[in-house]
Amino acid sequence: MTDSVKTLCPYCGVGCGLEVSPPASAGRATHRDSQGNPIWKVTADRAHPSSKGMVCVKGATVSEAVDKDRLKYPMMRDSLGESFRQVSWDEALDRIVHRIKTVIATDGPDGICMYGSGQFQTEDYYIAQKLLKGCLGTNNFDANSRLCMSSAVAGYIQSFGSDGPPCCYDDLDLTDCAFLIGTNAAECHPIVFNRLHKHLKKDRKAKLIVVDPRTTKTAEAADLHLAIKPGTDIDLLNGIAHLLMRWGKIDTYFIDECTQGFAEYAQIIRHYSPEIVAQSCNIPIEDLEQAARYWADSERVLSLWSMGVNQSSEGTAKVRTIINLHLMTANIGKPGAGPFSLTGQPNAMGGREAGGLSHILPGYRVVKNPQHRAELEQLWGLKPGQISPEPGRDCWSMITGLETGEVGLLWIAATNPAVSMPDLERTKAALLKSPLTVYQDAYYPTETAAYAHIILPAAQWSEKTGTMTNSERMVTLCPQFRPRPGEAKADWEIFAEVGRRLGFTEQFQFETSADVHREFIQATRNRPCDMTGINYERLQQEGPLQWPCPEEENPVIDQKEEKLFTSLFKNPAEKPSAKRLYTDWKFNTPDTRARFAAFHSKGLAEPPDEDYPFVLTVGRLYGHWHTQTRTGRIEKIKKMHPNPFIEIHPRDAANLKIEEGALIEVRSRRGAARFPAMITKAITPGTVFVPMHWGAIWADNAEANNLTHPIACPISLEPELKACAVQLIPVAFLSKDSSAGAYQNFLNSELASATP
Repeated sequence: MTDSVKTLCPYCGVGCGLEVSPPASAGRATHRDSQGNPIWKVTADRAHPSSKGMVCVKGATVSEAVDKDRLKYPMMRDSLGESFRQVSWDEALDRIVHRIKTVIATDGPDGICMYGSGQFQTEDYYIAQKLLKGCLGTNNFDANSRLCMSSAVAGYIQSFGSDGPPCCYDDLDLTDCAFLIGTNAAECHPIVFNRLHKHLKKDRKAKLIVVDPRTTKTAEAADLHLAIKPGTDIDLLNGIAHLLMRWGKIDTYFIDECTQGFAEYAQIIRHYSPEIVAQSCNIPIEDLEQAARYWADSERVLSLWSMGVNQSSEGTAKVRTIINLHLMTANIGKPGAGPFSLTGQPNAMGGREAGGLSHILPGYRVVKNPQHRAELEQLWGLKPGQISPEPGRDCWSMITGLETGEVGLLWIAATNPAVSMPDLERTKAALLKSPLTVYQDAYYPTETAAYAHIILPAAQWSEKTGTMTNSERMVTLCPQFRPRPGEAKADWEIFAEVGRRLGFTEQFQFETSADVHREFIQATRNRPCDMTGINYERLQQEGPLQWPCPEEENPVIDQKEEKLFTSLFKNPAEKPSAKRLYTDWKFNTPDTRARFAAFHSKGLAEPPDEDYPFVLTVGRLYGHWHTQTRTGRIEKIKKMHPNPFIEIHPRDAANLKIEEGALIEVRSRRGAARFPAMITKAITPGTVFVPMHWGAIWADNAEANNLTHPIACPISLEPELKACAVQLIPVAFLSKDSSAGAYQNFLNSELASATP
C-alpha cells in the first residue's frame, strides 16, 4: 500500500480525524520503533469536520504501539495457576461454546456475562448485543462506559426522553459563556478545548467558568474558577438557579410551553441561598454571584462536563441539575448553547447507539419497553419473548455475581478491569473465583490477562474496518489499512463465529463489517439516532456524517416553526440545522416536553472523617490513556509522564511533615497505594489527586483503584470513582511503625512541642 488513509483516532471521544501513511511512502525513510517494527506516519486530517486538522500527542503517536507486545494467537489454560499454551481457534472457540451451553443448562442464560468497551467499533458492539441479548436471551452485556458515561445517558433520557448530546462542536465557536464542570478538557479532551479557547481569545466578551477543586490547565484559562469542595456540585448548580430565579433571569415562555416539573424544582432551589451555597461549596459568595451573572447575561450558554460529574453517587442528579439550568433559561436547541457531555472513549457514543449497556438495546431502545423488544426480535428473526424484559448485570454486579457463584462465564473484551474497576482488591479476588474467564484483547501482557483462562487475539485500530461515533454524533468510517498480526480477528467476527457454533447460523450470516453495518442501521430507523442515510459507500465518498441522518432527509422545521425561530435568531445563518437536536423545542417524551428534576444535594458517598481526613480524587493525564495498554508502550509518552504521583496542597504537606518527592502511602478503608508527593497550590486543601493510569505492570503498588469504592449512582449505576476518603502516611515513617495511629501521635507531639 502506498496511498495515505483517512481514519479516526482511537483514544478519547473527541473523535479527531487522522491521515495515516505507510512506513516507506515515497521520499520518506522507514522509521522503526524500539522493537524494530516499521512505524506508520500519522498526521491530522485537515478535512475532518470535528477536529479540523488538529491532533494531540496521543493521536500523533498512536501507530508507535500497534506492533508492540501484540497478542497473536489464542492461548488457553485449565486453571489460573498454570501457564498459557498456544491453541487453535477451533480449540478455543469449542471450549467457549461448550461452557456457554453448560452454563445455560445448569444456571440459565443469566449465568453468562460479557464486559465490553467504548473502544469497540459499532459493528463489534452490535453483534455482541445480538448474540447475548437476542440469541442467548440475557441482557448481561455491560461496557466500561458504565464507569464513564452512564450518568450522562441516564440524565439525557430522563430530561429529554432520549439519550444523545444535543450540541455540536460548532457551538464551541458561537457560545458567549462556556460553563465547564467536572472536566479538565485542556488535558482530557484537548482538541475540543483548543477550539473553545481560540474562540474565547477572539471574542473577548465571551466568558469561561470552570468548576474544579484543582487548578488544572483548563482552570488556568478561566475567567472564573470555582474551586468547590468535592461533592458540592448540586449545591453550586442549585445556588446559581436560585439567583437566576431571584433576578428574574428565566424564560417563562419556554418553561410554560416546553417543559414540565418546574414548580417542584423551584421549591427545591429556594433552599439554596447564596450564603448557604457559598459556605457549603467553600467559595466566596462574590464568585457564586459572578457565575450566576455570567449565565444570566449570556444569550448562549454552553455547558461541558465529563467524569467529574458522571463518576458520582449523584451522577444522574448532577447531570439533570446542569440540564435544569439550560431549561430554565431556554439555552438549548440554538447555536452556541446546550448541555454537552464530553464522551470519554472513542466509540462510547456508538456503543450507546448499538445498545451497549445492560439496560438498553440498539437504536436508543430500552430493555423494559415491550415494543422495543418486539421490534428487535422481528429484525433479528427471533421468536417473541426471546429478549429478556429485565435489565442485565452492570459491570459491578458481574463482580458481585462472581463472588456469589451466580456468574458461570465472564467474557471480557477490549478493556482492563483489573486496573480500572473500583475497590480493586475485591475485584481481583472476585476474578479469581470465575469458573471461566475469556479475555479478548490486542496486547499481552495486561493486568487482566492474569485472571483469564482463555485469551483471544483481537484486531485493533488499523486492522479492521468499522464505524465510530464521537461526542457530537459524527460517524466516521475507520478502514483497515494494515495486515493483522498472527491470527488476530475483529471482535465482531469472534462473536459471530460463536453465535454460528451455538446454532444461530441465520442470525450471523455476515461476511464483512459492511454487512453488519447495513443491518445495524435498520435498527435505528425512525429512532432518535436514525442513521439509515449513512452507509460505507457514502462515508467513503463524503467523509464523516452526523446523525440524525435518515434515509430520506426531512426539513428540520416547518413553516410555523420557521417563523418562531426567525424571531429568536438575529443572524439568519444561525437558524437551526441538523447539527443540533431539539431545535424545534420538541423533546422525545410522550408530550414532547422536557422534564425538570428536583434534587437536593447529598454530598459524597464517603466523606472524610477523623480517621480518613482527606478526599482523594483521580483522573487522567494529557499523554496517557486509561490503563496504559497502548500509551505505556510509546516512548515519547512514557518520557512525558514517567511516574505516578500524588498532588498535595502545601498547607497539608506542612501539617503532615511531608516534603516534595517523599514517598507517601495512601490508605482507604479498602486498600493502600504509594505515590511520590507533588506539593502544589493547584489542589484544594483537604483534597489530594492521583492519576488513574498505573496498574501493576507499569508501577509498583501505585494503583489508584486500590483505594476507590463501588458505591454508585442509584439511577445510572455509575460508581463514584472520583472521590473517596483517605489518610496519608510517609513511607519513611512506616519503616519505624506501620500504624496510622502512631503517625498521628507523632504529629500531635510535634504540634505540642511547637506551641509556645
